[in-house]
Amino acid sequence: MADNLSDTLKKLKITAVDRTDDSLEGCLDCLLQALAQNNMETSEKIQGSGILQLFASLLVPQSSCTAKVANIIAEIAKNEFMRIPCVDAGLISPLVQLLNSKDQEVLLQTGRALGNICYDSHEGRSAVDQAGGAQIVIDHLRSLCSKTDPANEKLLTVFCGMLMNYSNENESSKEQFASTNIAEELVKLFKKQIDHDKREMVFEVLAPLAENDAIKLQLVEAGLVECLLEIVQQKVDSDKEEDIAELKTASDLMVLLLLGDESMQKLFEGGKGNVFQRVLSWIPSNNHQLQLAGALAIANFARNDGNCIHMVDNGIVEKLMDLLDRHVEDGNVTVQHAALSALRNLAIPVINKAKMLSAGVTEAVLKFLKSEMPPVQFKLLGTLRMLIDAQAEAAEQLGKNVKLVERLVEWCEAKDHAGVMGESNRLLSALIRHSKSKDVIKTIVQSGGIKHLVTMATSEHVIMQNEALVALALIAALELGTAEKDLESAKLVQILHTLLADERSAPEIKYNSMVLICALMGSVASALLKELEAWNPWARGSISLDVAESLHKEVQDLAFLDVVSKLRSHENKSVAQQASLTEQRLAVES
Repeated sequence: MADNLSDTLKKLKITAVDRTDDSLEGCLDCLLQALAQNNMETSEKIQGSGILQLFASLLVPQSSCTAKVANIIAEIAKNEFMRIPCVDAGLISPLVQLLNSKDQEVLLQTGRALGNICYDSHEGRSAVDQAGGAQIVIDHLRSLCSKTDPANEKLLTVFCGMLMNYSNENESSKEQFASTNIAEELVKLFKKQIDHDKREMVFEVLAPLAENDAIKLQLVEAGLVECLLEIVQQKVDSDKEEDIAELKTASDLMVLLLLGDESMQKLFEGGKGNVFQRVLSWIPSNNHQLQLAGALAIANFARNDGNCIHMVDNGIVEKLMDLLDRHVEDGNVTVQHAALSALRNLAIPVINKAKMLSAGVTEAVLKFLKSEMPPVQFKLLGTLRMLIDAQAEAAEQLGKNVKLVERLVEWCEAKDHAGVMGESNRLLSALIRHSKSKDVIKTIVQSGGIKHLVTMATSEHVIMQNEALVALALIAALELGTAEKDLESAKLVQILHTLLADERSAPEIKYNSMVLICALMGSVASALLKELEAWNPWARGSISLDVAESLHKEVQDLAFLDVVSKLRSHENKSVAQQASLTEQRLAVES
């Protein structure tokens, strides 16, 4: 075969120049046969022969060989390593020109070739974009929507596949499509399809396009949601494999449409909309896919305070807690994750927190404390953190829960799961900041949590550094004696020195580091306390201080005076003022 292929490629070089169609057709047939037998090896030989550049000149509308050349390009472009060479050989522009052909076979093979070149190839998509290929395909789809003969069905499949490959992971293409009425045409096309495979094919085009917010809204306005809800209703009780797949695709696409702010709000309709009510009915369903889609949809609807408040007032929290209860023992992890996501979002508005706490959300969430699944752990932590924000009683109750605190300390060491580790640290800090409770601090000390708060003060995220420093200042103010050894072994004083000396530290980090130094020195004067409260509302309340001698000595030994005195001229007035107060305190103690 190798010898025949080499001969064919040599012969093709000659006949391509002479343009003798009969000889050319024979060579092309040989190539197609070789590709059918071993596509990868033949494609490598074609690339090595330099014949690709000749194909561009053979892609002419009037030639009888054009469809076969396009077919060969479609076959070789099945190989990832051939897509960029096809672009470099200048094949895209002549292929795009062939999309204007009236010949069905030419259109079919050209659509295949362009679709394969675009597959998972940024260079391919970009070249098709520049040549204007996508717009021509959209025009074809528009006309094909009204035709039902088998030849047109084949073309429809190829063009849908090409559009899918072209638009997948291609932001500019989605923006380009948003300026056409492709959404409306695709919805019309979708409504006409009865066959499962054809509907699946249109789904595959819709999904990447629906990632664009403008197209989401166009799809909603074109009536796609009603089609999806109808499919869900038709397929929900079926146990056929293809029906289960279609139910999943329809409900997933429904959730995707809700990711756009405008499309989501249009479908919410003040909580009175038919779509919102239908989605609510999915949550108590016995179908896991619908439970999942329902919970994800609620999480997407819960993206602004107005929607969240309306949903909590209308009993959605109880529905989600019932759903979670059904998945406590050996439950579906994706459903757990989705329901917790929805609860977390609903807990963001201040007015909802107390309502959700009294509804028993904390208890429902804590049932998943034993979960070993990081996505569930992450959402569990986020939900609890949102619930206790500025809720002192709830923060104290949770902070004295030894099982919870011990689990948090364990997750603070989950280095393989940065999200879980970060959220665990933030919740530990939040328990102290919002409760301002000595008992909570004692529980965290006894569970080994102090070292994690000290490490958190060195986080690359300013918000986490700040939360840690405020929690540590409260520890120093309220229960320094209990925490002293842990603070010392975690090298807190050295870390504070580094934060103050580092020019890159944010003003609030420098400020709170100095507040903490003063707390460690055993004196927070009334002016200092006012400053702490001004920067950190959660620090309000009476504070009495213990002196920790070993930490006190460390502060003196590290020559903090030099670092702090430089901050008196800091451009931030609060930092400069705090530096003066801290310098006075350090000078008295030295």
